[in-house]
Amino acid sequence: MTGSRVLILGAAGMVGRKLAERLAGAPQLAGRPVKELILHDIVAPTAPRSTVSTTCLTGNLAIEGEAERLASFRADIVFHLAAIVSGEAERDFDLGWNVNCRAMHRLLEAIRAAANRPRFIFSSSIAVFGAPFPDEIPDEFHCTPLTSYGAQKAIGELLVADFSRKGLVDGISLRLPTVCVRPGKANLAASSFFSGIIREPLNGQEAILPVSENVRHWFASPKSTVGFLVHAAGLDLDLLKGRPSVTMPGLSCTVADQIAALREIAGDKVARLIRHQPDETIDRIVRTWPQAFQARRAAELGFAAETDFRDIIHIYMKEDLGRASHAGQKSA
Repeated sequence: MTGSRVLILGAAGMVGRKLAERLAGAPQLAGRPVKELILHDIVAPTAPRSTVSTTCLTGNLAIEGEAERLASFRADIVFHLAAIVSGEAERDFDLGWNVNCRAMHRLLEAIRAAANRPRFIFSSSIAVFGAPFPDEIPDEFHCTPLTSYGAQKAIGELLVADFSRKGLVDGISLRLPTVCVRPGKANLAASSFFSGIIREPLNGQEAILPVSENVRHWFASPKSTVGFLVHAAGLDLDLLKGRPSVTMPGLSCTVADQIAALREIAGDKVARLIRHQPDETIDRIVRTWPQAFQARRAAELGFAAETDFRDIIHIYMKEDLGRASHAGQKSA
């Protein structure tokens, strides 16, 4: 059985790192061994410990010639995770469109020229949807994004769909929930505080909450997100029936629910490290985002995520803090 050459774009980001570690630790993907990992980002990716051959590349997808350099590897599977995140894309209009949209088209054209038709997995976002929303958004709900980031992701989905229809890639776009709890430092995403109000208190630091506790959102853990990507790599795309954009499953809960879960697991002293400091810009962006999905199609296709926010906290504590959590055993 021949092995797969796997290209991860955005490999220095949190999800990219965890995906690379997953493939390095169990180098089997879509029923075939992984023979080579190609990790690319605008900052140097770190190669995971593995017997799998790994190539680390630094470059900017928005620069002329970079897409062609990547396409020349003729990867069998491409994970496109690279993006300018939501808050930054809203603040810097040109940067968001250049990286999230123009570079995406350039990459697909370079892959078309290489003529090797890889499995192409695009990390889209629930930001492709815009209000007004029903209580639970069905799979057939229309895309009317209300942010530049959402518009750019929606265009990326259309590009993947059209290049797939023409037989140039075997593409699927995963509309990811907000990934929570993200380890490391906060990024420039408008959604960053959803992780920060859990991560910082668990690390003994104050966290800023820029929105009301009644804000509701759609979440999945980093572990589930990597699971979505791996599952998509081996999915029979005929099951998509010409609709290659799929809303991923997740957990709908309010900020108050998040804080209650943190308090139950870590105690009042930790939960009191959250300080409310309203930010009108972030609040305005977040309130245009969807709150809950049916995600029946994804479930039928075999995708799965958490159903309790306490599980998301437990995963963060185990995988990123290296300690077990025991609800109810922390002092107030």
